[in-house]
Amino acid sequence: MNNNISIIGVGKLGLCLALNLEKKGFSVTGVDISQHYVDSLNEKTFSTTEPFVEEYLSTAKNIRFSTDLKDAIKNDVIFVVVRTPSTLDWKYDHSQIESVCQQLINLGVQKRRKDLIINCTTFPGYCEELQKKLISYNYYVSYNPEFIAQGSIIKDQVNCDSVLIGESDNYSGSLIENIYKKLCDSNPIINKMTPTEAELTKLSVNCFLTTKISYANMIGDIASRIGCNPEKVLNAVGSDSRIGNKYLKPGFGFGGPCFPRDNRALSKCAEEVGVDAVISKSTDIMNEKHLEYQVELFLKNNPDKTKAIDIEYVTYKKESTLIEESQQLLFAIKLKEHGYKLNLLDERPEVLRQIKSIL
Repeated sequence: MNNNISIIGVGKLGLCLALNLEKKGFSVTGVDISQHYVDSLNEKTFSTTEPFVEEYLSTAKNIRFSTDLKDAIKNDVIFVVVRTPSTLDWKYDHSQIESVCQQLINLGVQKRRKDLIINCTTFPGYCEELQKKLISYNYYVSYNPEFIAQGSIIKDQVNCDSVLIGESDNYSGSLIENIYKKLCDSNPIINKMTPTEAELTKLSVNCFLTTKISYANMIGDIASRIGCNPEKVLNAVGSDSRIGNKYLKPGFGFGGPCFPRDNRALSKCAEEVGVDAVISKSTDIMNEKHLEYQVELFLKNNPDKTKAIDIEYVTYKKESTLIEESQQLLFAIKLKEHGYKLNLLDERPEVLRQIKSIL
């Protein structure tokens, strides 16, 4: 197997993938657009709160970073890990992928086959359309999203339960499978399919998890109102092997950069083919209702507004520094609106900068 891999887009996710691959014996070329950022990576002065990144970067020997896309196509295996933010109609903005691919086209037809592996979330059908544009330039487009969480990216990449491969052809499928066999410490299930099937699967997995979270919180809200212990009820429900206890805990609703938008994107995909995805829609509604019920219960149990309320964290989960669609932050804002004084225990500078005008 060719051990030379390029990664176009070495932000938080791409950088972690690059470092994990290097640690497993691959020679990695990372390409990004900011010269200052690339310099900080090459000089190993880059600083981040993401666990293990600084440690892995400091000891990496077979990795280099560049701003020149020509360096990326020196290798035959190229991962693309750029941003695909949500659009207003809950699809995905593929403009950064399009920009990369237009630059690849401008570099002309490649003498050797190049496997272009899209690693960021795309709307179902996109990668197969992209293949039509690039095949005459000798690029083969596959889709290979990852199921990771902010705050544990390094760990999640090498300890995944499954690997999702939307293969361009049998060659690309085997190539990606062999990369993950070397990358992973776990023994993941390999799921090979078409790129469109993989795009739909990526959304479907995250939507199932959001549904499970909303269901758990719905049961927890009911239990709290009739004097039951939510954890005991949900632990018993999850003890059924058909259901399982993962993500079946009472707590804050789902948020962050992946779950909410993937849930809505699945609804949009369904709408475009004439299916009313009522489960995905209801999941979002229950997530909003749960916040209302949490605030109501807090007001009922804490009538004294003279005592400051300790808020452990306002990020969408404790390990992350992101506040995107954070239910914890919305909860704190609601308490403040009701006249409570808040004492934020999380003093991480990255968090405080984001919320200084909010709380």
